[in-house]
Amino acid sequence: MSNNLVARATERSASVIGLAQELIRLPSRGGVDDYAPVLGILESWLTGRSLPHRRLYDGTGQLVGLLVEIAGGRPGPWWTLDACVDTAPFGDESAWSFPPTAGDVVGTWLRGRGAADSKLAASVFCHIAADLYLDAAELTGGLAVLLDVDEHTGGFGGARAYLADERAARPAGVMIGYPGMDEVVVGGRGLWRAEITVHAPSGHSGSRRTVVSAISRAARLVQLLDAAELPEAPAGGTGFPLPPKLSVTAVRGGEGFSVTADRCDMNVDFRTTPEFTVEDADKLVRKAAAQLDADLPGPAPTDVTEITSWPPFRLEPDQQPAAALLAGAAEMGLAVRAKVAGPSNIGNLLAGHGIPATAGFGVPYEGLHGIDERADLAELPRVHAVYHHAVLALLGRR
Repeated sequence: MSNNLVARATERSASVIGLAQELIRLPSRGGVDDYAPVLGILESWLTGRSLPHRRLYDGTGQLVGLLVEIAGGRPGPWWTLDACVDTAPFGDESAWSFPPTAGDVVGTWLRGRGAADSKLAASVFCHIAADLYLDAAELTGGLAVLLDVDEHTGGFGGARAYLADERAARPAGVMIGYPGMDEVVVGGRGLWRAEITVHAPSGHSGSRRTVVSAISRAARLVQLLDAAELPEAPAGGTGFPLPPKLSVTAVRGGEGFSVTADRCDMNVDFRTTPEFTVEDADKLVRKAAAQLDADLPGPAPTDVTEITSWPPFRLEPDQQPAAALLAGAAEMGLAVRAKVAGPSNIGNLLAGHGIPATAGFGVPYEGLHGIDERADLAELPRVHAVYHHAVLALLGRR
């Protein structure tokens, strides 16, 4: 079966690459560009192959994705392939050695923003859906392909619209097409994010009266947070393999030169684990804020406002859909390990809804979210075949 799937994927490579090139040539930066054009390319492709699909909208009526639904001929669980078609920003375009929307192939490399994350995966998943649709009557359950946007903003609007859609079958599991060929990502740390507001009396910077500004108080709070003791990852390979992590990611305050700041706002990003939860993160930050107010009193208590939180998640290698994806990789002769990732992703959002997910297996890449993003097409047929094998196993056809 593995040889047949690789051969089939090889036959479709030109079509897969061609669709991905069209997508890359249309900018779809999260929160910057209009998503309708890139989703329109996919709509045209799906319509041309008579694949059942529909648009997804968020609560404000904004278009945030497409959903392909292939129903099998026998009842059973539904599984989902997910790839985002919005991208990270371009950054400094003058630092790129080729245009961010090049969409060309040089050697074995597909070049341009979204080549790695995740327009090539979107094209692969569309082609898998097209193949399965021809023999849908033989499938047990069903396959959904989610082509979402609003992912790189962190809003996950497309994924949220899918989960909220009453017409969509609730998936038994999701495989997300993030790139990287050495690992199947089966988990990730959670997060707890908060905004902290530090207060101080306002005053003239040249006054005889000494005023401890909000910026100085905020700097002290940063020191307290940086010095906070966090637990290490459990020893001996037991439990969740990563420790929690605390980062102060933004500080805003002050204006001009002659006025001491009476307010300073800080962003705190806390990566959580099953052993160090969002409640622990909240408690630690509020304790540091209380210590600041005791050491350097201000005119008002330091405010801590939670912005968002997601749970950590981790699938065991024998848990679906991780097991199917790992088995598919082994079938194609790939030595792939299960990995828990440090960053959070859509898998965390799905975990909050009780839906198991893998969050990465794809072609090798360079420049993800940086300059000169590109994806290596040399391994495209095998990656394509791995996902096809996994889907067939999950849908009762091997």
